[in-house]
Amino acid sequence: MEPEAGAASPARRKRLRLHLITWNVGTASPPPDVTSLLQLSLQGLAVDIYVVGLQEVNSKIVNFLSDMAFDDPWSIFFERILSPLSYIKVSSIRMQGLLLLIFAKHAHIPFIREIQSQFTRTGLYRYWGNKGAVSTRMSLYGHMVCFVNCHLPAHMENAEQRLDDFEHILEMQQFEGETVPGVLDHDFPPVLSISSQSRSILFWFGDLNFRIEDYGLHFIRESINKNRFSLLWEKDQLNMAKKKEGFLQEFREGPLQFKPTYKFDLYSNEYDTRVQKTLIWFHGKKRKPAWTDRILWRVKSLLPRSSEAEEEPEEQPVSVSLNSYASHMGYSISDHKPVSGTFELELKPLVSIPLVTLHPVGSWSSGQDVTVSYSALPELPHSAWDWIGLYKVTFRHANDYAAYAWVQDNEISSGEDAKQVYLSTEGLTTDGEEFLLGYYSHTMQSIVGLSPHFQIQPSRMVAEKDLAWDGEALPCGSSE
Repeated sequence: MEPEAGAASPARRKRLRLHLITWNVGTASPPPDVTSLLQLSLQGLAVDIYVVGLQEVNSKIVNFLSDMAFDDPWSIFFERILSPLSYIKVSSIRMQGLLLLIFAKHAHIPFIREIQSQFTRTGLYRYWGNKGAVSTRMSLYGHMVCFVNCHLPAHMENAEQRLDDFEHILEMQQFEGETVPGVLDHDFPPVLSISSQSRSILFWFGDLNFRIEDYGLHFIRESINKNRFSLLWEKDQLNMAKKKEGFLQEFREGPLQFKPTYKFDLYSNEYDTRVQKTLIWFHGKKRKPAWTDRILWRVKSLLPRSSEAEEEPEEQPVSVSLNSYASHMGYSISDHKPVSGTFELELKPLVSIPLVTLHPVGSWSSGQDVTVSYSALPELPHSAWDWIGLYKVTFRHANDYAAYAWVQDNEISSGEDAKQVYLSTEGLTTDGEEFLLGYYSHTMQSIVGLSPHFQIQPSRMVAEKDLAWDGEALPCGSSE
């Protein structure tokens, strides 16, 4: 039987595996190994997109000023791990101790567009960035996805303040081109045509600092030791708030079937064991364990409710399902354990052709002027600041190029089907490595086209020198 017109057939739908991590690292340096945290050892379960949200990254003034000029150690750490596996960093934003990183496989890069980031301070009467949120919004195959990494106020008595700050964050996280305020009702910028089937996905995560009310320290620890987590769920402040706060109603969360992730002694899996100390009448108080580190999500249609109701559930252009929600007890560099959520995004692509296709013309040798041919779809927003980058296949981010050329300044021919741009590889050294080309759109703040892999041969001059050196090293008549 033929499918109904407009229905999304299973073959046309795309499944993406998204792995999201939240971790309060307590100003510590990266650990030696994060294989299990990134699920790198799971065979046949490759991740398409990694999202890493960190809190309390070392933000002393010397570190912060250094990180403004250079990538911070955590960004470099994840780049070094993921770039050899064909992931590149598509977005990074930091506000003091808050850091949000997004990595994606090469195949998805041309379909991640309209990347914008924002931050909101909520500390010290909303003037200081020790608390607040950083967020990144992007179009993923035509559907809008937003990631919000939060660090909300601490302490048991500040539950209402946490909710107030989150509402404030949602109101303040506005992006260029939006017609309505807040990430809860955000829309695409005018540069994109909005499909009638567009959906927005919002992930909210971080050290949300919600605590377990009423129960005493002994009861909480006994419940944890006996794996009776359900006894604690009903007194979890976030679960309680979701029952009465309207703006939380649409958010979903996986079951808390892991131990509370705070507060642990450093370098151990023991909850806070500090002894009572007396120092000028101050008594140290042990913290009650709590699920402070959380991951929630929400999917929303960009259609009016009346139109949305006409669709059958199986025809929804986007669905989000949670595959796993877990803490990782093997990491002890801070008093929090990292939490990960692995999601499957099943979506009907609203864009399936790259805005730009490009390839090298002829065979390339290093140290020469070479030619790039590219063609662009009519909807590409051209800019004088667009450029084409030459990248090693293990490149880390858009600016990690071996060479580049401004598209308009270096255009050498223009036809109906394609244009050509010259690019200089002067100073480039290679021994037959693989490279690729990427077209970076300044307007869309993203790479909108990638070429297939190709090789660049060493320059003829270098090859001749190598031959001459071999001739000196191995005189006529000698053998190895």
